Amino acid sequence: MAMKIQEDCIACGACVPDCPTNSITEGDGILYVIDQATCVECVGHSDSPKCVSVCPVECIVKAE
Repeated sequence: MAMKIQEDCIACGACVPDCPTNSITEGDGILYVIDQATCVECVGHSDSPKCVSVCPVECIVKAE
């Protein structure tokens, strides 16, 4: 499974430097996106997804 960024993203970029697999990029300039193919939910890097813990608007959730 992977994480995804919802539409309420404010494009602050806080999540980008904390991603150990560099899976987060600036999407269309309005919000950031997480590459589902490379996101590992920080397994092997952290106890929980780092992006979730640093997001100020809590817009990052598990992808369905």
